[in-house]
Amino acid sequence: MKLRDLPSVDELLHDERLASEPHELALAATRTVLDEAREQIRAGIDPEALVDRVVAELALARRPSLRRVLNATGVLVHTNLGRAPLAGAALARVAEVGAGYSNLEYDLALGERGSRQDHLAGCLGRLTGAEAALVVNNNAAAVLLALAALAEGREVVVSRGELVEIGDGFRIPDVLERSGARLVEVGTTNRTRAGDYERAIGPETALLLRVHQSNFRVIGFSEQPRLEELAAIAHSHDLPLVDDLGSGALARFADEPTPAESLRAGADLVCFSGDKLLGGPQGGIVVGRSDLVERLRRHPLQRALRADKLTLAALEGTLQLALDPATREELPVLRMLHEPIETVRARAERLAQLVGGEVEDTVARVGGGALPLTELQSAACAVEESLAEWLRRGDPPVVALVRDGRTLLDCRTLTDAEVDEVAAAVHASRT
Repeated sequence: MKLRDLPSVDELLHDERLASEPHELALAATRTVLDEAREQIRAGIDPEALVDRVVAELALARRPSLRRVLNATGVLVHTNLGRAPLAGAALARVAEVGAGYSNLEYDLALGERGSRQDHLAGCLGRLTGAEAALVVNNNAAAVLLALAALAEGREVVVSRGELVEIGDGFRIPDVLERSGARLVEVGTTNRTRAGDYERAIGPETALLLRVHQSNFRVIGFSEQPRLEELAAIAHSHDLPLVDDLGSGALARFADEPTPAESLRAGADLVCFSGDKLLGGPQGGIVVGRSDLVERLRRHPLQRALRADKLTLAALEGTLQLALDPATREELPVLRMLHEPIETVRARAERLAQLVGGEVEDTVARVGGGALPLTELQSAACAVEESLAEWLRRGDPPVVALVRDGRTLLDCRTLTDAEVDEVAAAVHASRT
């Protein structure tokens, strides 16, 4: 076939299989297919079944870009894969609230305008012991809002060892700068003492900031003051102490501090994420003194950073599970964290039996900038290395690890039901 033999756009559009398609959508798909056909002819390949290809292009255009993925990586809070999967109770709250109208900003008792920040305050107070709480769209926003509301145009004292990068190139110093606060660094990368903070406090100091090293650890010749020491210094100068925890573990796991512990140690405000160890949707949560939380609530940035009704509904469903120790393990992240290795290995053995693979002991990680040193015993089903790309391009996609010439399907981040889906995907990839 030569270029001049290709049908025109109009000729293809008049095919009966495209007659009922929206014109603009069919036109775009047809042009894409003809462009590809011209490239094939130039490469010495005869393009075939052009209308079939237009139909396939239309189907591809209609397929959602944001898709469900099966996580076989062994990384529990995988940032690239959406972080924490939601519990059934959280999804039910989203469906209930999102399907119709809600009392998002309406006080049903008084019959007048209310605040969206009131819905989760009681639950967060019971979980953390805080006087008040506020929710925005992520933890970086929570820190930004706290600094803008409490320290704009003034100084914030923070340790050099805590000037962390929080992912995708965003750094704590950049957040500080955007808030309008001025950064005062104290100590060194590996050693900062309480006295360093004391000496840095001056008439322009607005607050002390501690940033938890949630996504890394400094090991060896290192020192950081205890939170109680920082609180004593801050309060002796009548300054607030803001503690950015990063992750949001409501129950103690390994060396991850909880918001309740930070508040008991003397922090005045604590900021943490909703979609990491808390196991909920993306969100930034601020808990602490009611007067300080109120200053954040009244700041103009709060409206720009506030969470929407679906986030609040999912977070409420998550927090209600977290309140009761009997239901806490219904949160998928906590289930994966605490699941016995025997259960994970049994899942890997079943998958290996279904696909003819081999069980391999491996190590899972928490991910999402939490517990960087924690290693979780895990088990994977090992299959051919060549299947990794096919699995990733399947429906649903399966994302796995490739190591030592094999594709590893880690079963700590798969559910029992997902094992059957992964097995089907492996068989489909081999055909």
